[in-house]
Parts: sequence; structure tokens; C-alpha cells
Amino acid sequence: MFEQIKRLGTDTAIYGISTVLARLLNFALVPLYANTLTTADNGVVAYLYSFIALATVFYSYGMESSYFRFAATNETGTPKQNFSTPFYAIGGVSLLLSAGIAAGSAPLAEALQLDRSLDTVLRYTAGILLFDALTLVPYASLRLQRRASFFALTKVLNIVLTVTLNIVTVYGLRWGVEGIFFSNLCASVLSFVILLPGTLRQLEAGFSVPLFRQLLAFGLPIVPVGLSGVLLQIVDRPILKLLMDDASLGIYQVNYRLGIFMALVTGMFEYAWRPFFLTHAKEPDAKRLFARVMTYYLLGTLALFLVLSFYLGDIVKYIFPPAYWTAQDIVPLIMLSYILSGVGTNLNAGIQIEKKTGYLFPTSLAGSVTKLVLTFLLVPWLGVMGAAVATVLGYLMVEATLYPVVQRVYRIEYEFRRIGILLVTVTAAFFLGRAAGESVFLKGAVLAAWGASLYLAGFFTPGELRRVRSLFGNRP
Repeated sequence: MFEQIKRLGTDTAIYGISTVLARLLNFALVPLYANTLTTADNGVVAYLYSFIALATVFYSYGMESSYFRFAATNETGTPKQNFSTPFYAIGGVSLLLSAGIAAGSAPLAEALQLDRSLDTVLRYTAGILLFDALTLVPYASLRLQRRASFFALTKVLNIVLTVTLNIVTVYGLRWGVEGIFFSNLCASVLSFVILLPGTLRQLEAGFSVPLFRQLLAFGLPIVPVGLSGVLLQIVDRPILKLLMDDASLGIYQVNYRLGIFMALVTGMFEYAWRPFFLTHAKEPDAKRLFARVMTYYLLGTLALFLVLSFYLGDIVKYIFPPAYWTAQDIVPLIMLSYILSGVGTNLNAGIQIEKKTGYLFPTSLAGSVTKLVLTFLLVPWLGVMGAAVATVLGYLMVEATLYPVVQRVYRIEYEFRRIGILLVTVTAAFFLGRAAGESVFLKGAVLAAWGASLYLAGFFTPGELRRVRSLFGNRP
């Protein structure tokens, strides 16, 4: 089991190094936007990207997940058919949708309550959606082939170009919002071009209708799930715009982006997790392996949560203007929502393995409806903090409703005693760290005490302790 988890960790590390580098480069844009754009402009950017996230679901309509499921086994069709059919299916729909957005950009801007001058930005958006959709299956193929290094390189190059062009267009040329989306479009085209040779090698001229029917049968039930999942992520943005204003949304978005450090971990885990559980699904100890992965995932993310909760706020004041400081308290809540999202990614393994994707919609819908309702209720009372609280409770609802469903489909005995120890000790350490105020020494002492409390509470197994000792050259 340890070697299998080690391999998952290796792939996660490769994805992680590139993801960390790429996200950190991307994160450099946050202070650039905060210090160059107005809070209202930042609100407009957040508003538009929320609609891009929603549109992406329609562009892929479950084909990426279907590709993973069928290409992993080749149970229907040849490897080239399993690549070509979903690629053509996504490409055809994406061309139609992007052509429609570009042609109707002016009335669409009006419908979205945007300034008519932003119709050019909507045409850029149409291009971004098209080229990002055309890379979905090629990127999925790289993950399935465990070509993590090449996958990582392309992602880093994408972000490097994005950041470079943002510096030129937003800071140098002062193109404002238009410069952000122009830069994104250029980076999306670059990714498509880099992946094109590998894409052409895997394509064939034919389109398998029987395979397409099976891909649709597997993928279409995921579309409502994807919509609910995206709404769970972004529904607070248009509500904040409606109930407050663009400036408040901009302040919320900039602080929300500070959750990037937790998003890094959960994102790179997701990249490695899906190929991992599909590869090991038929092994005799697969369920015990998956349970252990859940424990280790929570250990790593909760440790990072404590460190960031203690020290991130002190750093923010050096990179953001004072207008953004008022919403710093949302950051721990946003990090918790990312952790819960990763828990859902882990739980989803059983449903993917058993091809029961239809069960995902009710749980995802429960989370998005919870967040939608609570955002409307809490924002008038708590402001942007209300949106953050609604986000955490929305994700919690997803996991609370998903767990019993998954257990009926693919029962796994999770290590609840160890998970309970983690939750209790992390909660205590978090509030002790808050009580420590701005003392770096006291916060460090709390972190050390938390690690010791895990040992004293019996969290670690004898095998884990032996491995830790061996790392330091000590023999049991």
C-alpha cells in the first residue's frame, strides 16, 4: 500500500511543482490588479470569469469525464476512436457556441448588465472558451498516460505568457479589463498549438457513433452535476454584484484569491487522483488504499490550513492596498471550502468506478441550492463574510449528502477515529492561534503543540512512525 500511495504522491508532486509555479505566477497578477485596476474593475473581471466557468460546462458536456472512463479500459472501440470521438464532439459544439457568442457580443453585454464597450471582451471570451475546450481531451490524455512532466510544462508556459502579457497590457499599456482577457486568449491559443502535434497523432478521420452514444450516456448525467458544482463555486459573485456593488465584489474576489495556496494542493491532488483510483480499482485492497488516501489528504491540507491561517494575514498588508484589508477574515473559510471540495473528489471515486454518475446530481444540487439561499440570506446581514460562510456550508452540504450515497454504491471503511483526532486538534489549534494575536513565536508554539498532540493522541500508526524514524536514519 505504501508504494502505491508513494506513486500517487510522486505524480501529485510533479503536478504540484508545476501547479505551484503556475499558480504563484498567476497569483502575482492579484496585487497587479489590486494596485492597477479599481475595485469596481476587479468586480467586473470576477463577474465575467464566473460566467466563463459556467459556460465551460456546456462546452465539455461531460465528454472529458467520459473520455477518462472509456479510454482507461478501451472496453469500447480502439484507442484512437476513444480519443477522436470525444475530441470531435467537443470541437463541433464549441465552434457553434463560440460563433454565437462572438456574433451576439453587443446584445449579450447588455443582457449581462455590462458596459457596451465590453463587447470586445466578450469576443475574446468566445475565443478563450473555444481553445480551452479543444485542449480538454488532449490534456486528459496526458494525465491518463501519466505524462505529468509534459502536462506540467504546458501549464507553466501558459501561465508565463498570461502573466507577461498582463504586465504589458494591463500595467504598461493600461488596457484595463480588455488586457486581461486578451492575455488569456493568447495563452489559450498557445496551449492548443503546443498540444496540436500530440493531438494529431492520436486522431483518426472516423467518428464512432456507437461509442459516442455510450460517451453521452456516461457524460450527460455529469452535466447537471457540473452546473451545480460551478454554481457552488461562482454563484456568490453575481449575487454580491446584485446585493452590493462591483467594488464590494472586487474586494471579495481579491481576498478569495488568497485561498489559492489551498487550491494548489486540492487541484494537484485531483489531477493525480482520478488516474490513480481508476488504475487501482480492481486490486483486492483498493478500498483500504482509498481510505488511507483520504486520511493523508486531510492531514496534509489541515496542516497547511493552520500555517496559512496563522501567517497569511500578516503578509497581505504588504501587497494589497488598504481598501482590500477589510475582508481578510474570509480567507480561512475559503480555504476550508477548498478542503471540502477535495474530500468530495476523494468520495467520488466509488461512483466513477461503478459508473453511477447519475447519483451525483442530487448531492451537487443540494450544495449549490444551499449556497444560493444562504448567500441571499447572509450577505445583507454579514456583507462579504456572509458569502464566504455560505460557500463553506454549501460544500459541507455536498459532502454530507454525497457520503451516504457513495457508501451504498461502493462502501469504504474510512479511518474515522484518526479523522476525528485531526478535526478536534486542528479546531483547538486554530482558535489558540487566533488568540495568539500577531505573535509569530506564539503561533509557532501552537503549531508545534498541534503536531505533538497528534502523536500523543495516537493518530500515527506504528508503521508510519517506523517510516518517519527511518527517514532520520533511526531503526525501530
